Amino acid sequence: MTEKPRAARSGSTGSAPGGSAAAGQGAGDEPRVVIRDKRKIGKSTEQPVTDTSAADAAADVPAEGLVEEAEVVVDEIVAEDEAQVSGPPVVDAPAEPGEPAVAAASLDAEQASLRAELDERTRDLQRVSAEYANYRKRVDRDRNLVQEQATGGVLTALLPILDDLDRAREHGDLVGPFGSVAEQLTTALGKFGLTAFGEQGDPFDPTRHEAVAHQTSADVTEPTCVQVMRRGYQLGERLLRPALVAVADPE
Repeated sequence: MTEKPRAARSGSTGSAPGGSAAAGQGAGDEPRVVIRDKRKIGKSTEQPVTDTSAADAAADVPAEGLVEEAEVVVDEIVAEDEAQVSGPPVVDAPAEPGEPAVAAASLDAEQASLRAELDERTRDLQRVSAEYANYRKRVDRDRNLVQEQATGGVLTALLPILDDLDRAREHGDLVGPFGSVAEQLTTALGKFGLTAFGEQGDPFDPTRHEAVAHQTSADVTEPTCVQVMRRGYQLGERLLRPALVAVADPE
């Protein structure tokens, strides 16, 4: 009597998985994985094995293998989570300086560079200005010197004419129109800076006077020009010709 139900049960259980697998494969569905609860599996293992439970266990062998694999995967996932939770504390990286601080530092460096360049350009400008000022002074001095030399050359050529006018004046010949022309000529030459020197009674100056005669006199206390034979002339501070004089020395 017990053989018929076992055959019927085994036949039903054998046909069901086979039929379902064939149906699933024919329909294109993926095989399902059944994860059983450990507690239920433990309880079922503790019960005595009967003929019916033996048949069920034989039918569920593939499912128990899948349960063990699922348990291993779950244990690995739990271990990874625990390792991540119990791992070393994460240290934050040092904060980078903010953009405003970097921009301020870059601006300060640029200002320092511009200030140094401005100082260098200022020194160059001052040096060039000083060189140009010295150049202008030198050019002006050379120009004045050339002009004075040219004027002095012309006036030196006219000095003999002035000597003749002086002798004519001494003899009283500068009268009438001729005297007027002589005065105009002397005035015009004076506008160019020509001045005459050498008068009787002037102290003797070796740098301006040329002594052609010496004598002693009790009327003088120092060397004195007692006679002017030819007047001397100078152009500004430049001596054009010394005066020819007779000198009297004190006794």
